Amino acid sequence: MLRHRASVAPLARLGNSTSAGLLLLLACACGQPPAQAPPPPKVTVVQPIEQEVTEWDEYTARLEAIESVEVRPRVSGYLQSIHFKEGAIVAKGDLLFLIDPRPYEAASRRAEAELQLAKVRLSLAKKNFARVADLLPSHAISQEEADLRESNLRQAEAAVLEAQAALDAAALEVEFTHITAPVSGRISRRLVTQGNLVTGGVGTQGTLLTTIVSLDPIYAYFDADEGSFLKYVRLANSGQRPSSRDVKNPVRVALADESDFSHLGYMDFVDNQLDRGTGTIIGRAVLPNPDLTLAPGLFARLRLPGTGPYHALLVPDEAVGTDQAQKFVFVVDAEGKAQYRPVTTGRLIDGLRVIRDGLTAQDWVIAAGTQRVRPGVTVEAERRANVPQPTAQTGAPPTPSPPAQVTPAQAGG
Repeated sequence: MLRHRASVAPLARLGNSTSAGLLLLLACACGQPPAQAPPPPKVTVVQPIEQEVTEWDEYTARLEAIESVEVRPRVSGYLQSIHFKEGAIVAKGDLLFLIDPRPYEAASRRAEAELQLAKVRLSLAKKNFARVADLLPSHAISQEEADLRESNLRQAEAAVLEAQAALDAAALEVEFTHITAPVSGRISRRLVTQGNLVTGGVGTQGTLLTTIVSLDPIYAYFDADEGSFLKYVRLANSGQRPSSRDVKNPVRVALADESDFSHLGYMDFVDNQLDRGTGTIIGRAVLPNPDLTLAPGLFARLRLPGTGPYHALLVPDEAVGTDQAQKFVFVVDAEGKAQYRPVTTGRLIDGLRVIRDGLTAQDWVIAAGTQRVRPGVTVEAERRANVPQPTAQTGAPPTPSPPAQVTPAQAGG
C-alpha cells in the first residue's frame, strides 16, 4: 500500500489534467502494433522480340498521270457534235468530237476523180509507147518521137502516184474530222461548244478542245534530299540495299486522309542529277490504280526502304525512359529486383522501339508500372508471354514483301 502511493505521488504533483494525459499516452503506446513495410510494386514484364526489320523513309509525293493529252483538231471547220460526257472515263479510239466533214468529203471525191483521170492518161501513154517497138525498127517514127512517148509514159505514171497521194491526204482529212480519244483515261470538260469554228494545225496551233489523263497505272514523283541520296548510294555499294536505278524497290503510299500505307508500288526512275538550287533529286514510282482511287494532282505520303533488312530487338516504346540524354529501361533480375539498364535506341516500328544495344532477347523488361520503380527495388512482376508482333508491311511486286516499316518522323534516339 505504501509502494502504490509512492509510485503515483509524482503524478499527483503534476495536477489532475496533466497526469490523465500522460496515462492516456502510455496506454496508447502500449497497444500500437509495429509499422509494416509497403508491398512491392506490381509491374508487367516482357521479353524483347527478335525480328528482321527494314527501316522505311518517308517523303511527300505528288501524283501525276503517265499519259496526259491535249485534244486538238488537225483540220479546221465547224464543230458539228460532241460525243462524250464531261469527266467520264473514255477508252482509246472513242469518238469525242465531230467536225463538219462535208467540205472534206467533197475534196476527197475530187481527188478520186483526178486519180481516175490520171489513170486514163497513163493507159493512153502506155499504148502510145507500145507502138514505138513496132515503128522504130522500120524508121516509121523518129528516135525523138520515141523518146517523147516514153517521157509521156513516165509523166503519166508520176501523175497517177501524185493523184493517189492527193486522194490519201483527202481521205485523212475526212478521217481527222472524227476526233477520237488518243489514250484511255478520264476526260475533262469540253472547252469549245457545238457550232463553233475550230482551227486545226500542228502542235499548239490547233484549238484546245479538252484534255485526257490516264489513271491506271499512275506516277508518284518525290524529291529526296542530298543526305538520303548519299545514303542510298553507299547502301547499294555495300550490297545492303540495291539501287532503285537497277531494281524495282517497293514503295507504299498513303493519301492525305489515310493512316495506313495500303497503296503498293515500285520505284521506276531516279533522275541523273541533283537540283543545284534545292539540293534534291527527283525519284518516281509507279502505282497500280485499278479502282481509280488515285488521281493526278493529289499529294501523298510515300515510303521507300531506307535500309536493308537486319535483325533487331524490339520492346514497347513505353518501356523506354529518358534520363537527360540517356535512354534506359528497367529489367528484372533473377532475384526479382529492378535494375537500371542504359540502352541505345533506334526507330519506332508500329509502337515498338528498336533497341540497338544494351539488351538481350532473354532479358525481362518492365513494360508497365515503371513510374513506381526505383533501381534495386524488389518488384512483383507479372510476366506477359510476348509483346504484340509488328504489323508486317508488304512491298510492291515484283520485290518480296519487307517485314516492317519505319518513318523518320517516328525515329527516336
